[in-house]
Amino acid sequence: MLRALAPVAALLLSVAFMLMGNGLQSTLLPMRAQLEAYSSVEIGVLGSAYFVGFALGCWRGAILIRRAGHIRTFAAVVAIASTSALVHALVVEPVIWWAIRLLSGACVAILFMVIESWLNEKSTNEARGLVFSVYTAINLTVISIGQLMIAFGNPEGFPLFLMASILISWAAVPVALTKSESPAPPEQVGIRIGYLLRLSPVGFIGSFVVGVTNGAFWALAPVVAQGGTSNTALAAIFIAVAVIGGAVGQYPLGKISDRMDRRRLIVVVAGLAALAGLGLGIFGASGQTLLMVIGFIFGVFAFPLYSLCVAHANDFVEGKSFVEAASGLLLTYAAGAVVGPIMASIVISQAGTGGLFFFTAAIHLIFAGFVVLRIRRRDPAPEAERGDFVEAANAGMTILPVDTGLSVHGDTEVPGTSETGEEVSERSESEADEAEAPQSTPTDDTQPGTGDDRPKS
Repeated sequence: MLRALAPVAALLLSVAFMLMGNGLQSTLLPMRAQLEAYSSVEIGVLGSAYFVGFALGCWRGAILIRRAGHIRTFAAVVAIASTSALVHALVVEPVIWWAIRLLSGACVAILFMVIESWLNEKSTNEARGLVFSVYTAINLTVISIGQLMIAFGNPEGFPLFLMASILISWAAVPVALTKSESPAPPEQVGIRIGYLLRLSPVGFIGSFVVGVTNGAFWALAPVVAQGGTSNTALAAIFIAVAVIGGAVGQYPLGKISDRMDRRRLIVVVAGLAALAGLGLGIFGASGQTLLMVIGFIFGVFAFPLYSLCVAHANDFVEGKSFVEAASGLLLTYAAGAVVGPIMASIVISQAGTGGLFFFTAAIHLIFAGFVVLRIRRRDPAPEAERGDFVEAANAGMTILPVDTGLSVHGDTEVPGTSETGEEVSERSESEADEAEAPQSTPTDDTQPGTGDDRPKS
């Protein structure tokens, strides 16, 4: 184990500092915004701005890395992210905060592109699962620690913003001093949204839905958990408990999904996430113990839902298209995370703080109904063609407010290829579908055709 982790130890240390600082910032900002009398809609826009930047960073970050290289890009972007944290404390204006939060989101996406491409290149095939499992564990642990650090200061003061800046700055040191050779510059990825939607409607729509619900949670849950009081520790602990719940639920649910039609488990998980959301909306204000218990249950089911959707989509993806699918689903998640906080903030302005979880419950229930319709319409992927959930989770990762799941080894464009990786002539996707689809009843979550025409994984 130590031999496998030694080449990437410096990178993992950088990840720990970066996530701890950004985790602190993700909880601190909505709390400070509430103290500055921001409206719920303004706080929602603050959360959406982060994911707008996040999507832009994923989309265009490879250009910067190709131009400057991994180490110089990492150092430059860390400097921008670090100073961005301080600007929030210096200028307390909603528009300025939105712009800075957008910039922060772009920086975090680019930093993860550097880190995850590096991890992929320095990990052997035999050790990659171990490396990314450790990486995931570090993510969840240090995010929780960063969020709990809110209890050591006053959100109205400057020290917590300074601490976030310091932690993010420290992330540059291990990478800058590492003896490990940096990876080759990445190429640009090509993403076909229509192809992904036809490939797996459940995986595509699910990624967007989870973006809507989880984006709303990260942007507004700290304010909701605080309940209009000055108890910042309560809000930090609530977020950390939900994150721990997500960590606990991820792999047990994933291994169960490897043994059945994943869509059926997705229906159950989305339904239970909806019930937990209803519980938080109705009973969340009844007591701190009940709030934590239901929050943990919410995390167990709400956070692993993205990885289940990614794993389901990957059941139909040809090997050479895994990169395109992972990148496209990530951007789809980001699109949902942009609109989710704004939609939820409007509900909160009308229904009170409990409206956040009524909103997530409604979205989860609608998605569960959609998946039921897909199950009735098409058969599942054959068991022999299903991918392993652990591999899919390592490719898609668990989406948290600072976790991209996008690796630059997956940023290789595959222009002019079919789903099987073979060269094809330039023609529209609809023409290709019509030419290749036999006249029979669709059987699964791919473009129309028989089970034999499904992309083999």
